[in-house]
Amino acid sequence: MTTTTSPTALTNGVRARGLVRTYGTRRALDGIDLDLGPGVTGLLGRNGAGKTTLLRCLATDLEPTDGGLSVLGLDPERSIERTEIRRRLGYLPQNSSFYPHFTAFGLLDYMAVLKEQGGRRQRHEEIRRALRRVDLYDRRHTRIRRLSGGMRQRLGLAAALLGDPRLLLLDEPTIGLDPEQRIRFRDLVSELAVHSTVLLSTHQIEDVAALCRRVLVLDRGRVIFDGAPTDLIARARGRVWEQASRPPEGVTAWRLADGRYRVLGPEEGDAPDTVERVPLEPSLEDAYLLLTGSVTR
Repeated sequence: MTTTTSPTALTNGVRARGLVRTYGTRRALDGIDLDLGPGVTGLLGRNGAGKTTLLRCLATDLEPTDGGLSVLGLDPERSIERTEIRRRLGYLPQNSSFYPHFTAFGLLDYMAVLKEQGGRRQRHEEIRRALRRVDLYDRRHTRIRRLSGGMRQRLGLAAALLGDPRLLLLDEPTIGLDPEQRIRFRDLVSELAVHSTVLLSTHQIEDVAALCRRVLVLDRGRVIFDGAPTDLIARARGRVWEQASRPPEGVTAWRLADGRYRVLGPEEGDAPDTVERVPLEPSLEDAYLLLTGSVTR
């Protein structure tokens, strides 16, 4: 996918060229080229593919080993510009750790102070706004240790939303959310993405299918797909079917509730015609599994 980067995308997004991050001899990121502008981009990949490392580099939490990186039109290698990036982005880590004795409001106030977000009155109004957006306003005086896992996840999202960030980096944001909360999350992110750049890393492929006009797939630190979800799905057509009998070993398949099997197989025409197959329209999950070879029976 070739992306033309506009001036707006540069000041509201990300540009990376040859981005490398190593841990000892292992390359967690291996020469990433990336342009991100306003809208929601989904980031998929197996565990250890480099997703969290990429987000941490963009959030200025990790320093790249090599390559060029611009975030919100600023250079994170420069101390003053790195501080400005941190003021203007929102970041939800995969495993958020909170002070258990803080109230929800108190935690957000603490984080807003760290981001130097205005005077007390302005700061508190922003906190109330963020809590309402994630449906936690009625829990604002509840101590964090008394919040459920899903509530803590929403509180982390509220913290990321402070200051109306131009860049929002979300690492597994829907963990612990029930179906109704996930729908609200999708609605909120879609609203934010009108003017902001959102990079959503998740294993919940249905969230990517529902939200994203663009998807990146990482494998061993490299981008192996960059394009529209519909283009990835198109690659899987003719390779997904249903059949009554158990497929042979080594074929990606799983048993359905009615006893039949959903099979992800070779290119159309390459598989032996030994059983009756009912062709199926592939899902984004099917296409992702075929691209990465993530699952075999």
